[in-house]
Amino acid sequence: MQDIYDIIVIGAGAGGLNIAVFMNTVGCRVLLIDKSDTSIGGDCLNYGCVPSKALIHAARTVAAGKQATQYGVTQEGVVDMEKVMAHVNGARETIREHENAEHFRGMGIDVVLGHATFRSKDAVSVAGKEYTSKKIVIATGSRSRTLDIPGIKEATDAGVIHTNETIFNLKTLPKKLVVIGAGPIGVELGQAFRQLGSEVSMVTNDAQILAREDKAMSEVLLGQLLEDGVALHFKKEVLRIEDGHLIVRDAEGSEETALPFDALLVSIGRVLNVDTLGLGNAGINTDDCGKIILDQYLRTSNPRVFVCGDAAGQHQFTHAAELHAGVILRNFFVPFFKKKLNTDHMSWVTYTTPEIATFGLSEAVLKERNISYRVLEESFVHDDRAITEGATSGRVKLLVHPKKGTLFGGSMVARGAGELVQELILAMSSGLRVSALFNKTYPYPAATRINKRVISGYFKDKLTPFAKTVMRKLY
Repeated sequence: MQDIYDIIVIGAGAGGLNIAVFMNTVGCRVLLIDKSDTSIGGDCLNYGCVPSKALIHAARTVAAGKQATQYGVTQEGVVDMEKVMAHVNGARETIREHENAEHFRGMGIDVVLGHATFRSKDAVSVAGKEYTSKKIVIATGSRSRTLDIPGIKEATDAGVIHTNETIFNLKTLPKKLVVIGAGPIGVELGQAFRQLGSEVSMVTNDAQILAREDKAMSEVLLGQLLEDGVALHFKKEVLRIEDGHLIVRDAEGSEETALPFDALLVSIGRVLNVDTLGLGNAGINTDDCGKIILDQYLRTSNPRVFVCGDAAGQHQFTHAAELHAGVILRNFFVPFFKKKLNTDHMSWVTYTTPEIATFGLSEAVLKERNISYRVLEESFVHDDRAITEGATSGRVKLLVHPKKGTLFGGSMVARGAGELVQELILAMSSGLRVSALFNKTYPYPAATRINKRVISGYFKDKLTPFAKTVMRKLY
């Protein structure tokens, strides 16, 4: 016997929950499926944003204590990793109080725990029971990519190989941590463990950290990592694990280097969790890499089935999943005026010290689209608030329409950059001219005054010799 629903949502991460909760609110019969009660909340709650930011908070607190020596305060003792992880787990469990099966069942949503498999174009099964629906949303997220090199199995069996799914289970602080990969996860966690007291080596086959970021911004962070004592190994090929060492080789040569470790974090990308769903049974097409083929409305080749979040294979952020959910929901209820997914205003933050915040279109995309733009850049060297806090290494870069003065995008590296750029993101997404921020009176010495400082360059360039002559005559 089949159970028939208005909508089935497979995956209870950020995107899936947004859709399930809203559809339930408007009175639809909703079935929410996830692997287990503890996996509800998705990667963000369980292995990503929440635990990593809790760990980073603890690490920054420890680092601040060490920096207090310059003011005459000494710090003694070593980090108690069990207490650090108690804070991490406490944060997760506090949020989990309203992200669990019982909570959603109390709202009127049917929740089934187990592995979902498509049986047909409008049906899925879990543990042998079949469920049918008018529409189905795949929101199954992604998982950490594994590393396949000689010695990895033995080291994994010994409990010293970690991904973001296991690193938060550590009971003791590693003396020597090796991080493979210099993307956001690797850099955030690598720096945090260095601040907590681990000796950290970071290995990447790229020529820079955070390869997707503006190079000038990533180089500021690189300087801080080196000052922190993180050992960086660029353009390295990972070969094998041997006698407690990771063996790497120059990508352009034959010289091998042995990096000792008692914990190794693999952070080399993500794999989409769509490979075991039985997509073919539902007539859902995939490309040669196994990625689901989607149209501009996040709809699969089966018009009943949509994809939301990491599983869509695009920007893998919690807020990207929320954006996807908004597009899908809107099109459910306004089918004759469908909205296409547009990520031109996407933003993200890497929560290192200093943070890197990026938003909107990059220079590469603007050039590709043949769009004219102006670059506004400013250092924090002469920013009064940055001077008072000893944080003058920051930089900000904005890409502006040369005539309209609207923002295409930008990037900032600074302490608290993720908060400082929020008014810039609002201006960009609302189509505001930079004059709106320039004409704003900022309390002195608010940190966001750096935004007015960089925007002032847009108006300084308008003061041509002719304009200055006219102004003098008017005066």
